[in-house]
Amino acid sequence: MTTNQVLIGVGLILVLAVGSQILASILRIPALIVLLPVGFAAGALIDDVDPERLLGAAFSPLVSLAVAVILYDAGLGLDLSRLKGHTRRVVVRLIWIGVLITWLLGTLLAAPLLGMSHRAAVMIGAILVVSGPTVVGPLLSFVRPNDRLQRILIWEGSIIDPVGGILGALVFHAIVASADHHVASVAVGFLARVSLGAAGGVVGAALLWALFRRLRLGEILGTTAQLAAVVGVAAFCDVLRDDTGLIAAVIMGLAVANLPGIDVPARRPFFETLVSLILGLLFVSISATVTPQSLRHVWLPALGLAAFLVLVVRPLVAAVSTLGTDLTRGERGFIGWMAPRGIVAAATASTFSAGLVAKGIGGASKILPATFVVIVATVTLYGLSASPVARLLGVVRPSRSRPLLVGGDPWVVDLGVALRSAGLEVLMWSGQKEQREHIRQAGIELAPGELLAAATGGAAELEGITAVYFLTAEDDFNALAEVILRGSVEETVHRLYAPPDSHGAVAPFIRGEGLFGAHLTWPAFSHKYEDGAAVLAQPADDALPPDCDLLFLVRPDGRLDPVTEGSTPLPGPGDTVVLLAPGGRRGRPEV
Repeated sequence: MTTNQVLIGVGLILVLAVGSQILASILRIPALIVLLPVGFAAGALIDDVDPERLLGAAFSPLVSLAVAVILYDAGLGLDLSRLKGHTRRVVVRLIWIGVLITWLLGTLLAAPLLGMSHRAAVMIGAILVVSGPTVVGPLLSFVRPNDRLQRILIWEGSIIDPVGGILGALVFHAIVASADHHVASVAVGFLARVSLGAAGGVVGAALLWALFRRLRLGEILGTTAQLAAVVGVAAFCDVLRDDTGLIAAVIMGLAVANLPGIDVPARRPFFETLVSLILGLLFVSISATVTPQSLRHVWLPALGLAAFLVLVVRPLVAAVSTLGTDLTRGERGFIGWMAPRGIVAAATASTFSAGLVAKGIGGASKILPATFVVIVATVTLYGLSASPVARLLGVVRPSRSRPLLVGGDPWVVDLGVALRSAGLEVLMWSGQKEQREHIRQAGIELAPGELLAAATGGAAELEGITAVYFLTAEDDFNALAEVILRGSVEETVHRLYAPPDSHGAVAPFIRGEGLFGAHLTWPAFSHKYEDGAAVLAQPADDALPPDCDLLFLVRPDGRLDPVTEGSTPLPGPGDTVVLLAPGGRRGRPEV
């Protein structure tokens, strides 16, 4: 290819990947629904976007390294100590029982339906066990199921991706070993690859431990050090034994997330951006390698396989996994209707199918196009049907704001009570024992103690929190926590303004649109409360008390609009206003 062709090809793939993700975000649909057809159409119409022509022999190892980065990132989200309570039994069953049932039944049907050898069928069966948070997460954000379902499905997707990656790598190595050697050598090669991948993961985890424990790397260097360590270890393992780097990457992620003494940066904006970009590039690139000719004799049997997985296998997995639990019939039904395939299925199919074709495994050339069809079919079906199915089963969370108020002073507790009286489900958190007791006495739900610490890993999303408001007396804490949690919730993260004479080390210098305006700082609220002011909720149509301060508007549909320095929402018919009224607390007992 000429230099101009390479530039056009690389530029188009990048633009198509990011453009598809932006379009999906606007439409509020999983990015896969856009990425897969866009990549397929581009590959069919434009020769320059074919990654095998652009990169040649480098394409397969680059895909393997990219998947290693994705699996490492998935491993970072697996804080196993948080998998507790009523979700543990269901999630554990969905992983080990679900993987075994899906692998077995998928293998049994793939061989006769797709006309492939048993070894190729075992491979595609292993590939199709995965789901993944990159697909499930956007779907759940759109559907908004209840908290228990949200936790179960997010945890299943987060855990099953690396489990599926490990299974795919092990099955691939076993098939390759069986094609090259006698039975004894199969076991030896299998154990050697597993041992090498595990050893690489241990070495990589030890390297990261040393870097973070001894050198105390900051956010930027810490993020790039993780990326370099994962890519370097995965590449070295792959040089010694193909695709053992995937095992090493997963183990590294699990170790960093769960071992004590590894203090990784709480925010990883560069790493998260990189993973999002890799996902888009991989889907467009892999889809572009699927030609219309390769689908000609595969698409109909593959649709049959997808239908079998959706209508038979997943409901069976859900029924077995929820047996004897306290889940409702609707919750069990929704779990049985949520198993889209995602990036790990596509990437492992692309990586492993080429190796099996090179070994002459019968039907291996059908693995990638069949997986492509299954991914498109499941993502499209679940993407279009999940919301009406959830409503039919009665498992949809009310589409109302669910704010988290951080702070426990009397006026903050009264604010929580006022928002609750306006029909919102309010969570509160405070670190002081006395304040937590006041919150309980007011009948407001206390957020889990570890919620704020884990929010950057998606805990806020898991708890269904839509907005966070920092209302403590510690201005620096409010400012730092706001910066860390930005982008972690569906709506907004805001804090009180620091007083003009604040001598804080952080709050006066961090930009942001503060709550209520610069005149309503924490000391100002406290002084007003000492003078008898109260936080009240009343219909917007009623006359407002004199000299009151508007704090929030609660819309008829349950949306919460805060007053900020730069924006004051206008009340409309049916709205509820939450305001600070002078003298409104006189004669009322404090909470």
